[in-house]
Amino acid sequence: MTSPADDVVCVVGLGFVGLELAVAFDEAGKGVVGYDIDTQKVNKLADGTDPIDEVGDHRVATSDVHYTDDPTSIGDADYVLITVPTPVDDLGTPDLDAVESASRTVGRNLNPDTTVVLESTVYPGVTRTVMVPTIEAAGDLTAGEEFEVAYSPERLSPGIGGRTLEAVTKVVGAGSDSVRDDVASLYEEVVDAGVYRAPDVETAEASKVIENVQRDINIALINELAMACDHMDLETEEVLDAAGTKWNFHDEYEPGLVGGHCIPVDPLYLAHRSEKSGFSPKLIHQGREINEHVPRHVTRRLVRALNESGRVLQDSEILVLGTSYKANVSDVTSSETKALVEEIRSYDIDVTCFDPHTDTGTERTHLDVDVAAEFDPAGYDGVLVATAHDEFADVELATLADQLASEPILLDLPGIYDGDVASSQGFVYDKL
Repeated sequence: MTSPADDVVCVVGLGFVGLELAVAFDEAGKGVVGYDIDTQKVNKLADGTDPIDEVGDHRVATSDVHYTDDPTSIGDADYVLITVPTPVDDLGTPDLDAVESASRTVGRNLNPDTTVVLESTVYPGVTRTVMVPTIEAAGDLTAGEEFEVAYSPERLSPGIGGRTLEAVTKVVGAGSDSVRDDVASLYEEVVDAGVYRAPDVETAEASKVIENVQRDINIALINELAMACDHMDLETEEVLDAAGTKWNFHDEYEPGLVGGHCIPVDPLYLAHRSEKSGFSPKLIHQGREINEHVPRHVTRRLVRALNESGRVLQDSEILVLGTSYKANVSDVTSSETKALVEEIRSYDIDVTCFDPHTDTGTERTHLDVDVAAEFDPAGYDGVLVATAHDEFADVELATLADQLASEPILLDLPGIYDGDVASSQGFVYDKL
């Protein structure tokens, strides 16, 4: 079964995943409806502006996507792709409110012979036990008879070149081979890397969460190594460089803050589902605990550096560079900088943040901290680099040292500067 060229695709949820899908299917010649409940976002997209600065204004402006906040437009589609957020609550429990809300909206407006594909990251079973019953209860159609269902997890990685929609293999699972192959054919029109056909929906769901569980645990190992090296007076980078000379040592991981929508969240989804089945995955929980401890470890290093420079903590002011969760992206809401700022302020150290990519209003609301509208390091006692934006790597250390107070601190979490050069410019330099 193949996807006819005149099929209409409706994307429900126009975040960075949904918007990329909508534009990509439009560029592939599909009729595309982009639906979102955020009227302001829809209006910006309709005017040719990318409100999240991921796809780009040009692609949005030159597309023929029908952006709308009218849910009845869902009824025009042959395929409905749900791409809504799946966070956790304050207790680390999966929050499926957005999936349920989107499913109700789809159910109320769905026409027969439509295929609904969930792309949101979920634990195994959500598609069948949450999405499908919610769609059925909201409308009068039955899954497997009057509409079909599949799951295909998003795999985009904002800010990383070569990890675009078309360049990363798509995974598709469905209740039957024919539905799976039909959905796979749809995605093959926009994914050059190909589509992996999973044996069922639950396997596809599990494959997504385990991807980020693996990364979380590997990063946790390196973060714990960094903490151990700190106590042993060893340089973590030098230890990793030496270990990396062996052919089977994985050298792609570095210590640092672990934020984002996926890595800090997906392990909790898998653990939640596993525990409902009677097994508590200890390593997954321990990896999360280690990575959540990093802001406290960083603050300890900062306090030590300030003490070494002879400063009084209560009189010190630090400029934090970078509030988004990863380099060269603008999302601050899922960043660990919030936890880091709270830890630093617990020592009565004043903190100001600057990020050239993020919205200052969102920063002030989310971080509850002073935010600089432009880069002006004059007078600060030191700089803490939290995010490796390209703009920060271009800063001249000699100029930066002249602008800061005497014997300034430079705590370089992502390691974007040469420590020897920094020390030669008078910095008290440190990194994880």
